[in-house]
Order: sequence, then C-alpha cells, then structure tokens
Amino acid sequence: MEGPDPVIATACGWLGTPYHNQASLRGVGCDCLGLARGVWREVVGDEPFPIPPYSRDWGETGPCEVLAEGARRMMPEIAPDEAGPGALLLFRMAPRAIAKHVGILTAPDRFVHSYERLGVVEEILTPIWRRRIAFAFLFPKR
Repeated sequence: MEGPDPVIATACGWLGTPYHNQASLRGVGCDCLGLARGVWREVVGDEPFPIPPYSRDWGETGPCEVLAEGARRMMPEIAPDEAGPGALLLFRMAPRAIAKHVGILTAPDRFVHSYERLGVVEEILTPIWRRRIAFAFLFPKR
C-alpha cells in the first residue's frame, strides 16, 4: 500500500473497537498505542520490536520521550505543522508532561484515536487538541 490513503482507510477500519489498555486487536480492544500498532501491522507489516508495558499516567514528566524515541526508530519524523492526513501524531496531554497519547490524522481537521470509555473514535482536531501535538511521524512505505 502506498501513500496516506491506506493508513487512513485502515485507521477508520478500527472505528468502534472498544478501549482496552495495552491491547491491539481490531474489533476486540485497543488503547491509543494499540491502534497505531494495529495500523502498522496492516499497512507496513510485522512490528519491528516488542512494546514493553507502559504507564497510563498522562501527567508523567521526565527527560525521556519514550514514545517519540520509539517512533523515531521506525518512522520518519516530520514537523507537527507539516503533518497531513495519514500522519501519526503524539500528543502531550498536560503541560510539561511527556507525550503519551497517539492519534492518526484522517483529514486536515480530523483524527482517529482510542480514548478510554469511548474506544476508537474519529473526532475534530479542535484547537485544544492541536495545541497538544508534540510530535508527528509518517508511516513508511512497505
């Protein structure tokens, strides 16, 4: 698959998947990282390394951006303001916290993500969400 369209179509195929912490099974359950992992498997192929357990603390602070560093190992990084449909976004949910939420742009003003109690949903990239974007990456071509 090439270009952002397969990423968008795949991400939208996960809509309605229930939220389940640290899971990654379309239609069964996933968290935000599990959604990105599942899209990766469907669009790119096998995951290049196992994902260790991680904390759900969105207010966690520290010097290490673990999620961004992991993404850099396997995806080209772009400036957040250059991200277009099909880009993977990492969000900082609290000021000075490390980026711990993941979403995939489906349109210039919409994104898909997995949110506790809601599961995988597509919603508007409001100014509040836009301000939280800390990093952006592109899915590599297969």
